[in-house]
Amino acid sequence: MATQHFSSGLPVPAVSPAYPMAKPGYGKRSAPDQQPRTRDNFALLPTRERYVAGFVDHLPDGAAMSVKQLAKQLPLYGQQAISTALNALSVAGHLRRVRCPVGAGDETRWVFRTFWSRTARDNEWWTTYLATETAAQTAAPVATTAPPPPWAPAEEALPTRPEAPPSAEQPPAPAPVPPQRTPHQAPAAESAPPAQPTREAAPTPAYLALARLGRDDHRLALSAHDCTALEPLAAQWLDRGVTTDYLTSTLTAGLPAQVDSPVGLLRRRLTDKLPPHLPTTTSTPPDAPTPTRRLLVECTDCGRPGQPEALPDGLCHPCHQTHTAHDNTTPPDPTQIAAVKAHMANLRNLLKPV
Repeated sequence: MATQHFSSGLPVPAVSPAYPMAKPGYGKRSAPDQQPRTRDNFALLPTRERYVAGFVDHLPDGAAMSVKQLAKQLPLYGQQAISTALNALSVAGHLRRVRCPVGAGDETRWVFRTFWSRTARDNEWWTTYLATETAAQTAAPVATTAPPPPWAPAEEALPTRPEAPPSAEQPPAPAPVPPQRTPHQAPAAESAPPAQPTREAAPTPAYLALARLGRDDHRLALSAHDCTALEPLAAQWLDRGVTTDYLTSTLTAGLPAQVDSPVGLLRRRLTDKLPPHLPTTTSTPPDAPTPTRRLLVECTDCGRPGQPEALPDGLCHPCHQTHTAHDNTTPPDPTQIAAVKAHMANLRNLLKPV
């Protein structure tokens, strides 16, 4: 049972303005419906845990919550002491470490967060909260409209001319004045428009891949005419989902010591080694429901992931047993201490030389 500490204990250190923030999507996350911040929020905790909890509570959302970063800002305790304090805060119901998937398809990655609650919560509250807090809700960026740059004039500041009603009579527009010709200007210069320079089309990726073969290996040096002739064959490779690096490695693999006709060799390889065409449609039916992604809670001590209900107090089963065994340790009996001392004294007497 927790005992209230009436001593002021260690003062909460001030958060440095240069405290490192975690990467976007990581770091501290505040739980909802917390009590207001007072001096007695963590009065039931021991001195070390109260000191660490007061510092973490003043950190902004998104701050780095690793043991190494916290130990750098709290010089009174080392990393091992900070890790033990975080375990105690997890058991007390103030924090949970979670991991959640972000992204879709092949770009899915895991982000690690620490949910913090100034108000101590029980396991049922954390299980319900983490079960309903999906990764999409916590990682979805808020759509914000970027403000206009300071040098851009505001739309309201632009003078606007009131439009005349359709029924109002508009004055006739003046006739356009033909351009005047200067005396020294030749008539031929007016009739002949200036010639526009022709602009060449940008080379395609297939053309660039063929053109770079000669720079990678001098045996496959091609002319501009050869690249244009082989471009349709190389484009078929890229249309089938092949990258330019794969195309280059296939064309340059296993070359003979001397290549007499680079264009003939490449035409043969582009034709014979054409990759198969893979369909782009997936086997998943379009009406299939999107699987729900739940947050995985991490063990605060060893980092083992699991469902919220499988990690009571934020600890896995082995770490929970170790933590409970440490908490339930009782002081030894004085009679046992006296018996051990007497036994050691007897051993010392037996070891004395006669």
